[in-house]
Amino acid sequence: MFGILIALLSGALMSIQGVFNSGATKQTGTWLTAMFVQLTAFFVCLCAYYISERNIPLYRLFQVTPKYLLLGGIIGAFITITVVKSISSLGTARAEMFIVCAQLLVAYIIELFGIFGIEKQGFEWRKCIGILVFLVGVVIFKWK
Repeated sequence: MFGILIALLSGALMSIQGVFNSGATKQTGTWLTAMFVQLTAFFVCLCAYYISERNIPLYRLFQVTPKYLLLGGIIGAFITITVVKSISSLGTARAEMFIVCAQLLVAYIIELFGIFGIEKQGFEWRKCIGILVFLVGVVIFKWK
């Protein structure tokens, strides 16, 4: 139950952040806003680290293997940019529907093929049907 609540909170925060970032971008610039978002996130994470994980030495980051696991921040910068651009272009609700749709499809592919060290899962028709139902929902939502 806790995982579901956290996932719902994450989705809600992503939508709110997307709206905030899109609004700030209109008044500044795409990369300036993205830089500010990432910089403020860095400071929040730094404070949280010193409060809750200071017993884990910083050099442990350089021991992470494989090294591509450390690309999350770079990907995060592009997530910020693409969310801002999609909300500006499609509106909040439509953009979020397509974003979640892409997340679901990519997550299933990652699980199905065991990519990035994730445990490989077997193919299940019910999951494909669930994805198709979701996609139909996106089409209905987008339909004018």
